[in-house]
Amino acid sequence: MVELDSYRDLLSDNRGVTSAINPTSYPFRRLVSQLEVEVSPARGFCSSEQDWESFATASKRLRLEDFYRKQRQRLNVLMDELEPSGGAWNFDQENRLPPPKTTLDVQLPWQPLEDEIDAQVRRELDHLESEGAVFLGNDGPRKFAGNREQALNALQHFIEHRLDLFGPYEDAVDSRSWAMSHSLLSAPMNLGLLDPIEVVRAAEQAFRSGNARLQSVEGFIRQIIGWRDYVWHLYWQFGEDYSSKNELKANVPLPSFMTDLEPTDLQANCLRSSLSDLRDNAWLHHIPRLMILGNHSLQRGYLPSEVNDWFIDAFVDGTPWVMPANTIGMSLFADGGMMSTKPYAAGGAYLSKMTNYCKDCPLNPKIRVGEDACPFTAGYWNFLDKNQQLKSNHRLSNSFAGLRKLSDLEAIRIQEEKRKTF
Repeated sequence: MVELDSYRDLLSDNRGVTSAINPTSYPFRRLVSQLEVEVSPARGFCSSEQDWESFATASKRLRLEDFYRKQRQRLNVLMDELEPSGGAWNFDQENRLPPPKTTLDVQLPWQPLEDEIDAQVRRELDHLESEGAVFLGNDGPRKFAGNREQALNALQHFIEHRLDLFGPYEDAVDSRSWAMSHSLLSAPMNLGLLDPIEVVRAAEQAFRSGNARLQSVEGFIRQIIGWRDYVWHLYWQFGEDYSSKNELKANVPLPSFMTDLEPTDLQANCLRSSLSDLRDNAWLHHIPRLMILGNHSLQRGYLPSEVNDWFIDAFVDGTPWVMPANTIGMSLFADGGMMSTKPYAAGGAYLSKMTNYCKDCPLNPKIRVGEDACPFTAGYWNFLDKNQQLKSNHRLSNSFAGLRKLSDLEAIRIQEEKRKTF
């Protein structure tokens, strides 16, 4: 084993290193290219860069659904001979339940016991903090696997106790359960502690043996061989300057309640709770990321590059390759449509349907003007009003038609221009 203070030390003394796995970010690939070592293909994904090149060359457009189906066929995952298991490629329509009336009846996520390595890391972080380093979030017991044995335990626990209910509630957000039935396996996969293929095979076996319903297994597998691989390849497809795109000309700096993860003064229950959960757990599932934090950032015109960097820093599974497509593309539409066909903007009606935050919130998702107006509802209409260039987008035609009918649009403009609290 070679111990270094910095990877850059390899440039002056390679310490006997003769080979390297191709890294997953542009800066590290540049560093490795300066070393006189043999470079093997990147690991940790279900498809190679050559697989993607073949798909992209043969495709008129780089649609996720097309890529996902090719992956299923190539890997022979959830296939019955030449047909998808269950007769359908995805079961999205069955996987959109709101949070249940009572707490989701599922075992809590697996959690490791900390050891001396954790104590050593904590001492080093405390030392760095004493010298001026700034870290996000609250210190607390580690919630994610940190070695191979722990990762396998986390995988087994998820497959046996949590996978079956994953699908129906994968889009639901519940203040009583920060993880719902999600796997929490993204971090160990990103760290190379789990091969995503072994995770996929374990999930498929749960379906084949009757231990997990198809809609849950398919939805989970799609997140890995579909979405995860897809955004990895788009990181290279879109290029290094993609993270600096800002097609909507957003220019508002991130607020301190995000940069400091101190949301206690926020009124909006969904925003305050999501940031509190992130502060305490370093993780949220995809709907709070996209439809609460991302949606808020889109509506308020926060600088895309700052939002992207913040997501990388704040989330335990945040990496330079995974966030750009999710933030610059999906959340902020800062790429002008390279990633998505429309901005993922939504008002309080969506949040009221898919979360239980609105019930105990002092702000009303049905009201857009006044002291109890929901900032997401008002923000939605204000966003459309400020971005009239989007009215040519056919997927927003109904939204802009609704905007034209608003009798209180001027009041919304004045209110949102003056808004300082959420």
